[in-house]
Amino acid sequence: MYICIVAETGKNIDLAADLLLKGNLVAIPTETVYGLAANALNEKAVLSIFEAKQRPFFDPLIIHMPSIESIDKYAYLSDHRLQKLAKAFWPGPLTLLLPKKENIPNLVTSGLPSVAVRIPNHNLTLELLKKINVPLAAPSANPFGYVSPTQPAHANSQLGDKIAYILDGGACEVGLESTIVGVEDDKVCIFRLGGLALEEIEKVVGKTELRINNSSNPTAPGQLKSHYAPKKTLFIGDIKELIKQNMSNKIAILCFGEENFEGKDLIVFNLSKSKNLQEAAINLFKFLRLADESAADVVLCEKVPDTGLGRAINDRLRRAAG
Repeated sequence: MYICIVAETGKNIDLAADLLLKGNLVAIPTETVYGLAANALNEKAVLSIFEAKQRPFFDPLIIHMPSIESIDKYAYLSDHRLQKLAKAFWPGPLTLLLPKKENIPNLVTSGLPSVAVRIPNHNLTLELLKKINVPLAAPSANPFGYVSPTQPAHANSQLGDKIAYILDGGACEVGLESTIVGVEDDKVCIFRLGGLALEEIEKVVGKTELRINNSSNPTAPGQLKSHYAPKKTLFIGDIKELIKQNMSNKIAILCFGEENFEGKDLIVFNLSKSKNLQEAAINLFKFLRLADESAADVVLCEKVPDTGLGRAINDRLRRAAG
């Protein structure tokens, strides 16, 4: 497939900072996925994120900050349990839902009183954030609802004509979006499963509640029922049974561990032959993208063990199947 690469890509932090402060969009690397960044305090720039991604305005954005100390200017990190999580896991794949201050535009939060905040664990982006000294609103750098980008080329192939610059930080090390945590009804709640496992969170703050939205009325980013989806139809279940039901098609398969499948025209992507959930998380979006770009007519996949990062992987697969 021919891909037209149109955005300049490099490691020039000064150029990225200058472009962002002038209201342009820049794709930035994080440990989770590549983000489509704009100055969160510039409403016109934030609006261009929604326009570039064709993202509905009711789906709120995450803002990225360089340090815990920098958050006080924009949000209230007052709950002692969320403070513990921040100290334990930042920088890292954790987003906290915090009461916002007036200087965060309502466009960023979709009119909600809380803002999603995180400190990404990537040296280039942390250096960029310190240099520009403003928060960056940055959802994943892909068209809304499609597979998230984990490499610079992914962002370039889909949104290159809408991005002023791509800050090249290499391949993402986690490969799943951040876990979103907040407090509701005085309980610590997980609003989106992601790159930080539930078990790790509960080691710090004790029992949490899962409040994973699957509707068109999200309370946090990444909660829509259909999301992270390839263009090809995706089915989840027992792969051998699904193959029998789709024998007339060319089939792409996302499996985990075993891959002794029988059938013609099978294209197999193994998330982890050794059944390692961390490896599967890293490979998930990359292999979904490759399956979507393949000659297959349909994509078949199976759930992974629903523990640790497996919960987030299965969540993404369910949303990809829509």
